[in-house]
Amino acid sequence: MRVAMLSKALVVGAYRRKCALIAAHDDIDLIALVPPLWRDDGVGRHLEPVEPDGYRLEVVPIRRPGDFHLHFYPDLTARLRRLRPDLVYLDEEPYNLATFLGLRAAARVGAKSMFFTWQNLNRRYPLPFRAFERYAYRTAAGAVAGSSTAASVLRAKGFGSAADKPIWTIPQFGVDAETYCPPAPPHPPRDGIAGRLHIGYAGRLVPAKGVADVLDAMQALPEAVTLEIVGSGPDLARLTQAVHAHALAHRVTFTPWLASAAMPAFYRRIDVLVLPSRSTPTWIEQFGRVLTEAMACGAVVVGSDSGEIPHVIGHAGIVFPEGDVAALSAALRRLADDVGARRTLAAAGRQRVLDRFTMRAVADATVAAWRAVMASA
Repeated sequence: MRVAMLSKALVVGAYRRKCALIAAHDDIDLIALVPPLWRDDGVGRHLEPVEPDGYRLEVVPIRRPGDFHLHFYPDLTARLRRLRPDLVYLDEEPYNLATFLGLRAAARVGAKSMFFTWQNLNRRYPLPFRAFERYAYRTAAGAVAGSSTAASVLRAKGFGSAADKPIWTIPQFGVDAETYCPPAPPHPPRDGIAGRLHIGYAGRLVPAKGVADVLDAMQALPEAVTLEIVGSGPDLARLTQAVHAHALAHRVTFTPWLASAAMPAFYRRIDVLVLPSRSTPTWIEQFGRVLTEAMACGAVVVGSDSGEIPHVIGHAGIVFPEGDVAALSAALRRLADDVGARRTLAAAGRQRVLDRFTMRAVADATVAAWRAVMASA
């Protein structure tokens, strides 16, 4: 089975480990179609150099990189005619222009098609996006939802009601548990000194991510508790001002975006990763991949109850009500004071990733979905 997988997310080198594991299946001939860059909140991420392992990587021109709804790939139809895939897998939401054009290109070359969705809010889109979504529901042979809540939205909108429109619930990417692993002992920060704690945050710096709540919580924590913020975004200036206003400059550091290869080292040097997302009318946390990466590296995770976060953490971390700074502060203080609790939760988090969220598990489940679609009438 020849599969063309179109994915802007694969500009991240670590994510292409999924491609290698998919290609390890003897019946899969995988071509990964990836743009040369993608912009997220104005931050450009260029294609990270990772040598393909068992699959073919083709860099495809992109128009409007960073425009989530209206980006597209101008030579996709011609490229698919040359590649002649059996299946086109669009790692993209069904209501976007790139998906509409990709599905149409797949139909023109006689290939079956599937799409991926994280959308966990049942929203009615304006035209033309509503028309794109309807076309995707009519045309795609199946869909993969990144979470159970996203799968529920698909069903509520009518996709999957017919037997020939199956939905699989599979995260977009898993964690490479060999690369994302705890530090080899001894590791002084995690040897455990009560009252000391190094907290980390990694992600976009936008109000919905709730980073300001962590800064507010820091004011009630001991001086030996520090925070490292990794990421970029439009909220950087406001957060920097808050750090100085709260007199936290000696305890809080900012680091720009790190390449994916550098992220395991970040997770290993922190004790706790916090994801304090706040829901908005148009967005709730869709998964929180940093949670699984941090758990794999032995960091304890603390997250709000926004969207999918509680389902990812389970009993392997601490969940607090979103926007509740006092509850967040109490959770972090508990972890600062109780070294034993940190160790217990760190071990539980690592095991949860091994049980549910490895890259191999995601790759194998994705291949199973592709096989089922190709076997259908």
